[in-house]
Amino acid sequence: MPLQQSDAPPHATRAASLETRDLTIRFGGHVAVNAVSCAFHPGTLTAIVGPNGAGKTTYFNLISGQLKVSEGQVLLNGRDLSALPASARTHAGLGRAFQLTSLFPNLTVMENVRLALQSRQRVGLDMWNVWSHHRALIERSVELLESVALAGKSNVQAAALPHGDQRKLEVALLMALDPEVYMFDEPTAGMSVDEVPVILDLIRALKQRRDKTILLVEHKMDVVRELADRIIVLHNGTLMADGEPETVIASPVVQQAYLGLAPLEDAA
Repeated sequence: MPLQQSDAPPHATRAASLETRDLTIRFGGHVAVNAVSCAFHPGTLTAIVGPNGAGKTTYFNLISGQLKVSEGQVLLNGRDLSALPASARTHAGLGRAFQLTSLFPNLTVMENVRLALQSRQRVGLDMWNVWSHHRALIERSVELLESVALAGKSNVQAAALPHGDQRKLEVALLMALDPEVYMFDEPTAGMSVDEVPVILDLIRALKQRRDKTILLVEHKMDVVRELADRIIVLHNGTLMADGEPETVIASPVVQQAYLGLAPLEDAA
């Protein structure tokens, strides 16, 4: 039997902003995500964990529109987004940071952020003219780059950045879009130990605002323990556990079969 939490998470005091209902995808005879139903609330950071191949990133891809659902629905504030492409879901308020960076490689760091801001604000079509005449875009771009410790590399081409800096730039682009729902897929993957705190501090700051819904796929359990208000566990595409971190992590079934940890009573 899956470990389930019957009551809403402690921070879920408002209506769900994002909901999946019986979300399913099949690849031939293989069911990669199997009827996953979850509601996600503003002010709550939900960590999605499970072993490799559990369906975590596939679940993210179904929510953000990179994959087409076989069955089920994705709803944002009650609006069914299931038939919309990824771009339309972004404009609706879903923001996704990928495991692999998704940047404009031939543009500079500053140009990447300006383009994201312009997309959010829907300012004109001639980006080059808009950028040169809108001080607010430039000032906000500088603020975002400072927040991810990239202000000193604003004129560097994105393709020339090391991997860790590309991940930081991707987070800056996501923040520029200011979505209602933030979806982070292993945001610290490939970063050095010194670079990780910058991203974690940004996620903490978003969480403290209490007006954003945050989903986090993460393998590092120390990060999950620190940041998560709620944990859901996927295994073979099926929702196996959903609840407060202490309850989920303490479950022997989750520790042994899904998180690969020794049971707490065996730890010394």
